[in-house]
Amino acid sequence: MNATRREFFKKSAIISAGSAFLGGSAGANNDLDFERYAVLNEVLSKPVLKKELFPEPIIIDTLELLRFKNNFLCRVRSKNGAEGISVGNNMQMVSLYPIFTRRLQPFFPGKDARNLEQLLEEVYVYQSNYKLQNLALWVPLATIEFAILDLLGKIAGKPMGELIGDIYHSKIAVYQANNFRGKSAEESIEGIKRQVEETKAKALKFKVGGRMNAPEIPPGRSEKLISLVRNTFGDEMTIYADSNGSYDVKEAIRIGKLMEEYKFDFYEEPVPFDWYEETKMVTDAVNVPVAGGEQEPSMHNFRWLIGNDALQIVQPDIFYFGGMIRSMKVARMAEVKNMECTPHISGSGLGYLYMMHFVSAVPNAGPYHEFKGFNKEIPLTCATSDLESYGGIVTVPSGPGLGVELDSGFVRKHKLVL
Repeated sequence: MNATRREFFKKSAIISAGSAFLGGSAGANNDLDFERYAVLNEVLSKPVLKKELFPEPIIIDTLELLRFKNNFLCRVRSKNGAEGISVGNNMQMVSLYPIFTRRLQPFFPGKDARNLEQLLEEVYVYQSNYKLQNLALWVPLATIEFAILDLLGKIAGKPMGELIGDIYHSKIAVYQANNFRGKSAEESIEGIKRQVEETKAKALKFKVGGRMNAPEIPPGRSEKLISLVRNTFGDEMTIYADSNGSYDVKEAIRIGKLMEEYKFDFYEEPVPFDWYEETKMVTDAVNVPVAGGEQEPSMHNFRWLIGNDALQIVQPDIFYFGGMIRSMKVARMAEVKNMECTPHISGSGLGYLYMMHFVSAVPNAGPYHEFKGFNKEIPLTCATSDLESYGGIVTVPSGPGLGVELDSGFVRKHKLVL
């Protein structure tokens, strides 16, 4: 074999090792650009879950989905009697639970929970689940992952974050997120002021545009609100704006230039989330950091977005993207490119808790993280945090697993979903 062919096969082998479980593609022939992706492939090839914490097998005995009204719990038990539990993204699980019970649940009993990272790859192929790749697959799978991480954390006596990394942040500064689309700029600013006052957050995010190219109602709201938010809160407030893919490239740049004028701190999803080349065009044209990834289902596409500098801030949603382990791979890719990771948070259930545990282990986490309010409808106790915001800062639970105990009476109300 000549030297040229040897070098070709060497490069191909490295690329393949880093490409497992990538899924999807943002463009043809990306793997041929070896130099661009070599460092990202190396990151993807490294394990996330700390298997060394578990010297003995942890065989999954049962994995169940429980339901009370529209609240969903996943409960996993090992053959040696350990138990983990998670709360699903209930807004999505009410539609997606058959995928959990029919496509994912049968795979896990009998498997060693220590191999969770590999199991996530295997279940992706099981019953051709890869054909469902998107929120439909990842939300149920994240619900399972969180329950298994809760179980593993209780066995190891470690919080979830410490299972997937070192703890860098024991406290999380939050930004107040809101959605007043459909209201005038003047009505919107009053709602934003009220919410910021409740949490004392030092950062906020508000919505611009009409969402995914829909017309904005009322017209001209964004232009007014961009200046009004800055003038209301002053230069000390960190301000983010979320378009939810409202614009084409030309309009996204025009709106981005307004944000430049008022010194905004990031511009989220300026064009539809799967317009990858167009996202990069906006990023290259505006002097406001462009954020994205909330809706992204594919590791391969995140690799493209990061490798091509199409984003400056990555925002995997740990439910929508299939859990903490996959999301940590995105955060690690971003880290080697000196990008921040500011995950999106799904608004229902205990999404804010899972987000905090994830962020606690991300060294390149952004300065502020999404907050949509504490869910008081799910009764729980936490020995290590009162889960309140003080000056916009919340303490991450440090107990084993999720670090909270769900009320046993509340859990008993849930019935097995078959």
